[in-house]
Formats: sequence, C-alpha cells, structure tokens
Amino acid sequence: MKKFLNNTIVQLLIAVIIGLLAGFVVNDAVLEVVICIKHITGQIIFFLVPLIILGFISPSIAHLRSNASKMLLFAFGIAYLSSIGASFFGAAVGYNVIPFLHIADDANTLKALPENLLKIDIPPVMNVMTALVLAALIGLATAWVKSDEISKLLDTFQKMVLELVKRVLLPVFIAANFCILSYQGAVTKQLPVFLSVLIVVIVCHFIWLSLLYFIAAVYSRKNSWQVLKYYGPAYLTALGTMSSAATLGVALECARKSPILRKEISDVTIPLFANIHLCGSILTETVFVLTVSQMLYGSMPSILQITLFILLLGLFAIGAPGVPGGTVLASLGLIISVLHFNEAGTALLLTIFALQDSFGTACNITGDGALTLITDTFEKKIASKPKAFK
Repeated sequence: MKKFLNNTIVQLLIAVIIGLLAGFVVNDAVLEVVICIKHITGQIIFFLVPLIILGFISPSIAHLRSNASKMLLFAFGIAYLSSIGASFFGAAVGYNVIPFLHIADDANTLKALPENLLKIDIPPVMNVMTALVLAALIGLATAWVKSDEISKLLDTFQKMVLELVKRVLLPVFIAANFCILSYQGAVTKQLPVFLSVLIVVIVCHFIWLSLLYFIAAVYSRKNSWQVLKYYGPAYLTALGTMSSAATLGVALECARKSPILRKEISDVTIPLFANIHLCGSILTETVFVLTVSQMLYGSMPSILQITLFILLLGLFAIGAPGVPGGTVLASLGLIISVLHFNEAGTALLLTIFALQDSFGTACNITGDGALTLITDTFEKKIASKPKAFK
C-alpha cells in the first residue's frame, strides 16, 4: 500500500480529487488559507525554475563537447517547426469546424476569490530567458575550452538543484489550484460555454502528438512508445499546474526512465523544449483566436492574417514564460496589431485560454519527449561522422 501511495501518478490524482472536492465545500476562511498555500508553493516553484535550467542545461551541454552548438541549433529548429506546424493544423481545423459549431456568447462570471492575505513574493534571481541563454552560453563555453573542473562544478550544482526540487511538494500546489478552480465555478460554469471548441482542441492535441511520435519513430528507427509510455506523470502534473516550468522536474524524471533516451541528451533538451516548444498552447490559441473573432466580430481573420500571426507567434512563444497563460500573454501584441482585437476580444481570449491552459501545457510537455528522441538521434549521427583532418 505504501508503495502504491508513493507512485507519482497516484499522488497527483489524489491531489486533483482532493482539490476538486474541497472547492465545493470550503468556506471563505479556509479558502484564504488555500490561496496562501498556492501562492507560497507557486512562488518557490517558479523561483527554482531558473536554477533548474542552469543546473540541467549547462552541465549537459558541457558534456556534449564539439556537438553542442549543432545540437542546440537543431533543437531550436524542430521546436519552431513543430509549434507553427501545430498552429497551422489548428487553423485548418478551425476554419472548417467553427462555422458549424453553435457556441454560446454569454460566458458566465466566476465567483470572486477572497484577497490573498500572505503576499510574500519570491522573485527568481533571473527570468527564464536570461537563465536559458546563460545556461547555453556557460555550457557551450565549457565544452569549447574542455574544462573538466568547471564541468565537475556544474555536475555538483545539478545535484544541488535536484535536492531543492525534491523538497517542493507539487501535489500540494496542484491540490490548491484545483480547489480554487472548483470554488470559483470554473469547472461547472465557464468551461461548458466553450466545451465544444475545447473538445475539438483536445482531439487536435492528440492527433498532433501522434504525428510527432510517429515522425520520431521513423527518424530514430526506434519504438517511440518507449518514451511516450513514461509521460503519464508529466501529463497529469501539467494538467494540475498549467505550467511547463512547474512540470519541469517531473518531465525530467519521466524522460530519464525511458530506455531509449540518453540522460546527457534529455537533461539538455527537456528543460530547453519546456521553454521553446509550445505546440499545444499555440495550437489552442490559434483555434480560440478564430472562435473569438467569429463570435465577437462575425468573421474569422483572413488566411493572410492568420499566416502572419502563426509565423510570428512561433517566434514569440520561444520567449514566453513557462507559467499559466504565458503563451497568450507573450502574444498580446500580435493579437492586437495583426488580428486587430479590441479590449473585449482580448479579455475573452484571455479568459477561455486560461480555462483550458492545462491541456495545452500537457500537450507541450508530452511533445517534448518526441523532439528529445529526434534530437538524441541527430546528435548520434553527427557524433558518428568522421572528423576532417587538416
């Protein structure tokens, strides 16, 4: 029984159930405590994110030596292609499905939350993009100068970060999130308003993930199920946290369990893809952009508009923070300037995106496994090429 309860999936499922049930019965006084718990655990988790990036990407890139820069460029390339590919797929589905859906135009308001009484902010030592760039540069520099001393120091720092991550109770953070969503009525009120669109989006997620893992299997000539089957805990964690950053520790554990992924590769690509590969979020945002435009303005954006939006969205997503709603927040400028959304359209998009953000994040995280398998195979190929002699 103890072994069963120690299982990551079981713990996360229990956290989700407890949070949902508690949200229906808690009073304002108890909810104030839950809000404080969510705030503090969330602050700690997001404070650790830049350290996780530094602790995993830097030493792993350093171990790659001469293949590091080529592998990073390849990883960025396939992440961008996957993201915009998913977005174009979502747009194609949206243009063909949305006109036939009868979507309600009266989203209900959520129940107000009590004020957070414990406003203790724990800002990270640096933002995600700074940590990502710094980690890559430190790793590359260490690989280029072939410094064993710095490499060992980075390995030690990685172990320190792992110990810090293990002491953050993700189930507590997840339970608090679902308790608040349940209390607000988001599960029973606003979600049904866009349920038809959400179902379409989730189906698109699974189709895109199937395509990614099929491509990974063909390219690597390995059974990609040996990666996907370990991603249950990461998928569930993403559903609970709505954050790629908060799911990072669990995703690393899942990738390390796969017998066909090398640890030195996954320790680089999983944190990297968690910040630059947002295929599920971008696909979802594209479909909801079309939905909101049809609902409020009577028509969907032109093909030219949506094409420009998608190509730029793929770039903007690289710099999006791995936190709930990070993708749509990073693209607000595009939504207003390219698609000409007004305040009403922007507010509605933010609302419905927030309600489903967990599904997009789960798709992002799960897709990282397929891209890691592709990148692992690419690194083996370039490493096996004979070096040119001068």
